[in-house]
Amino acid sequence: MWAELLPVGRSAASGGYRRHAWNSADAECRAWFREQAESRGLAYEADRNGNQWAWLGDPRAGGAIVTGSHLDSVPDGGAFDGPLGVVSSFAALDELRARGAEFDRPLAIVNFGDEEGARFGVACVGSRLTAGVLSREQAYELRDADGVRLPDAMERAGHDPAAIGGDDERLGRIAAFVELHVEQGRYLTEEQPVGVAGAIWPHGRWRFDFHGEANHAGTTRIEDRRDPMLTFASTVLAARGRAGADALATFGKVAVEPNGTNAIASLVRGWLDSRAADEATLERVVAQIGAAAAEYGGRDGVRVELTRESFTPVVDFDVPLRDRLATTLGGVPVLPTGAGHDAGILASAVPTAMLFVRNPSGVSHSPAEYAQEADCLTGVAALADVLEDLACR
Repeated sequence: MWAELLPVGRSAASGGYRRHAWNSADAECRAWFREQAESRGLAYEADRNGNQWAWLGDPRAGGAIVTGSHLDSVPDGGAFDGPLGVVSSFAALDELRARGAEFDRPLAIVNFGDEEGARFGVACVGSRLTAGVLSREQAYELRDADGVRLPDAMERAGHDPAAIGGDDERLGRIAAFVELHVEQGRYLTEEQPVGVAGAIWPHGRWRFDFHGEANHAGTTRIEDRRDPMLTFASTVLAARGRAGADALATFGKVAVEPNGTNAIASLVRGWLDSRAADEATLERVVAQIGAAAAEYGGRDGVRVELTRESFTPVVDFDVPLRDRLATTLGGVPVLPTGAGHDAGILASAVPTAMLFVRNPSGVSHSPAEYAQEADCLTGVAALADVLEDLACR
C-alpha cells in the first residue's frame, strides 16, 4: 500500500508532496482509498462533506469504532503526516482478519478531507464541517490563492457541495475514534516507538494585512516610503521574540502585491501560526505580536489589520479512552502535542484518542519527515491491538 501511494502528488523538484484539497493529486489519493476499501469488501461512501468512509459491518447500527486520518499535505510536505494513519488503518484491519478476530461492533476507516488547509487556509475542513465547528456559510466563503471558492472546487472534482455542514447523525453512530499519526517531535525513543496523545495545545491562524504605498524602488527616497515589507519583517522578529518554551509563533506564509523586484509593495499579507500550552498564554502572545505590528506600522506609515482565520481551543482527549489505550499497549507514554488533528476537532462530539509512531528526526511538514519501517509495523500492531480491544469479542 505504501509503495502505491508514495508517488502520488510528489514534486520531482522538491521531493515533497502537493496533495492539496480537491486537486488532481487529491483525486488520485481518493481513488486509492476507494480501491483499498472495495478490495477488502468494505462498504465505501463519501459523506456530505467529502470525507471518505470504508465500513465493516452495518454503518447504521451505532456504537462504531472508527480509525483513520487524512491523505492531503502541506505544500511540499512529507509522506507520513496523515497517510501513515490511513495506511496503518487498512493494515491493522488486515492484521485483525489474519488473527481471526470477530467484530461485535461496526468498524470504519476514514479519510478526512482537507486536514492541512493548504489550499483554502483553514485546517481540518472536513472534520470541522462534520462537527459543525465550521458552518456552511463560512465554508462557502473560503477561497484559494486563485480566487476559487471551496464549493466550486468540490463541484469541479465531482462532489456535490450543496449539502455540506454538520453531521450529527453520523457522529451519533460513533462510539470512539482513534487516529494513528507520525510523531511531530522527538519524545519517543527506539525502545518505545509508540505513544498515546494526552492533549493538544490551543492553536490558531491569524492573517496580518500590512497596507503601504506602491512606489518605485529606485527613485523613492527612504524617508518618503510607506513600505509594508519593512513592517512585516519587524513583526516577524517580534513574533520570534515573544515565543518560548510555553508558546510558539511562526510566520510561514506571505503574499505580496504587486510582487515586483523593482517595486515597493503596496500590500503584504503574512499568516501567523501560533500555539501555546494554555489559551491565556496564546491570547497574550498574539495580542503582543499584534500590538508590535501596530507600533511598527505607525513608525513606517503602514496601516495594519489583524484577522483571526481559525482557532482551536485546548483539546484534552477522552481520559478513560486514553488510559484504556495506554493500558492495552502495556503502559506506553502519554505525550502532549502542539499539532492540530482531526481527532482534536471531533473530540468535542465523540470520545477520541491518538497513537503516535516515532519520528527519529522529529522533522515534519517537510520532505525530510520520516519513520522507520520497523516502527511503522509496530504502530500497525499497536493499532490492531487497540481496535481488537474496542471492537472485537
